[in-house]
Amino acid sequence: MNLAPLIETVQHNCHIADARHARDLTMCNYLLEMREFYRWECDMPFGMSPPREEISRWLTEREALWEQVAGDDFAAVPVSQQRFEPFDVAAINRALAPLGLVYGAGIGRFGRPHFFLGRLDRRESVDGLQVVVIACEYARDLAAIPAALQGDTIIVRVEALRQFLWEKAEAWGVKQAAGPMRRALECYGWFDDAAAALERMTTAEIASVILHERGVLAAGRELGPEWEHMLSGFRERRAEILARAVRDHLADCLVTLPALVERQSWAALHVWFANLEGMRRSLVPSLLAAGEAWVASGDVAPIVAEARRGVGHWRTLARQLLDIRRTDDAGAEARIAAMTANLDVLAL
Repeated sequence: MNLAPLIETVQHNCHIADARHARDLTMCNYLLEMREFYRWECDMPFGMSPPREEISRWLTEREALWEQVAGDDFAAVPVSQQRFEPFDVAAINRALAPLGLVYGAGIGRFGRPHFFLGRLDRRESVDGLQVVVIACEYARDLAAIPAALQGDTIIVRVEALRQFLWEKAEAWGVKQAAGPMRRALECYGWFDDAAAALERMTTAEIASVILHERGVLAAGRELGPEWEHMLSGFRERRAEILARAVRDHLADCLVTLPALVERQSWAALHVWFANLEGMRRSLVPSLLAAGEAWVASGDVAPIVAEARRGVGHWRTLARQLLDIRRTDDAGAEARIAAMTANLDVLAL
């Protein structure tokens, strides 16, 4: 089968999504993401700086393309003489299965559509869930998501995960501050051989992102479909960021943190702490303190205790958000957004 029309169509839909949403990023993040997207398109190794003139030309051309396609409808996806609606993920993947390909489509943060097409690396079953691991990717949008939950299937995108970890390590390298990211890099041997360490870290973190998505599924089963309806209806970013942070912390306290401790995955635990940023970080001062206590004493018990306490805390707060929506649908979004002005009250 000639894959070119399929790849071109998926990438076209990615361009449409980027045309509508890429500029939602801050200028700094936009330029960083565009640099990494250029690196992916050109198959450049991490650490190699893209030629300034070349990337400047590419950026101008890409933004011109976006201007042309921003108003287009997402195109039907062609597979083996059939055409599918672009969000009919299950049907498309059934058609792609004999070809060893996997397709993804969905709506992410702030209503942004995401698409990708990649080569299947492996399928496995984890506690009754299907895990699909994608190796190389043939089409993707700017904001590649390392892992996602589609129904009861966890999708892991290895290229996107590797890029995410590289960006974290590169950002740490600017200031080289002490803390969890430095400890994680030391555990993986970054300072001896960064390229080999990145591969070790990527392989290990596949297990971590699977744990997190298992936690998301467990949290979703507790909170019910009403939670996703609430998330999808948000237009106020602060409200959505808070709700997602609460759900993610519930997921990690239910599954990720207990499992990392049980497996003695200490490097991955350092990475978990290093990935706490923004509102997610502000909401867990007690967990941050427990992490530092663990580093100082070697005793992981404070983390276990805080995770156990966190289950009740985040479950209660999540249900509080749902109650606000049930009782005041019209004003719920503004009320939830206003809660972010005083995160100390909400914090664990």
